[in-house]
Amino acid sequence: MKPPSITSTSTSVGAHILSGNVFDPRAIEELLPGQDWKSELLEQQSSHATPVKKDEFLLLTKDSSYEIPGFLLPKQLHNDGNYVISLGQLCRYLGTKAEEMGVEIYAGFAASEVLFNDDKTAVKGIATRDMGIGKDGKPKETFERGVELHARQTLFAEGARGSCSESLISHFNLREGKSTQTFGLGIKEVWEIPEENFKPGLVQHTLGYPLQSTWNDKTFGGTFLYHQEPNLVHGEYIINICICIVLYFILASSSSIFVAS
Repeated sequence: MKPPSITSTSTSVGAHILSGNVFDPRAIEELLPGQDWKSELLEQQSSHATPVKKDEFLLLTKDSSYEIPGFLLPKQLHNDGNYVISLGQLCRYLGTKAEEMGVEIYAGFAASEVLFNDDKTAVKGIATRDMGIGKDGKPKETFERGVELHARQTLFAEGARGSCSESLISHFNLREGKSTQTFGLGIKEVWEIPEENFKPGLVQHTLGYPLQSTWNDKTFGGTFLYHQEPNLVHGEYIINICICIVLYFILASSSSIFVAS
């Protein structure tokens, strides 16, 4: 049986991912039984898997904050046994593991077209984009024709508005009878902070001010701060799409990092 193949728009596995993450290890421990993935992640990627030691969920007001007791939170927000990690570094680590298992990874080769069977009722693979096309639309000396990759099963992991995914949704009319999709914008940063301010394993989420003053406001969003060893804080401010354009122009002059999520 031919091994699986992966195509990626980024030049290397994980290069397009900037995110702190609270990671549930059950799946990776089932995938790699008996392997110390935490030690290997640190050795191969110089990235710590920091055990979660404390959960905080805060409701912010203009002048103060109120912590919501843990027994009032859904189980998805209880992170006992989970780890604070860098998602990009985890992807790089898993990329090396996949290649060791025979998976073919084509980094830098984006899927540009969905391939269907003859009667257009099923997906048979993807085609990668032609490379070496000039601004005038004509092939340059470096032109390289895209290739077709056929498979019994094709998985699309493109995010909220992937071009191939959108063509599939349109082709198979997958949005019929479904709720309207909601989008958001996330401003993500990784901070290196003084050790005296670092709290290893702290996972903090917030909602409320300045986006919401009542529980049913149409504008919604919040923040997270995840403390990862040795002294890193992963932060994100997430806001619903209807006002993100205004926020973008307000913050553009501050040279912050903007990552759509």
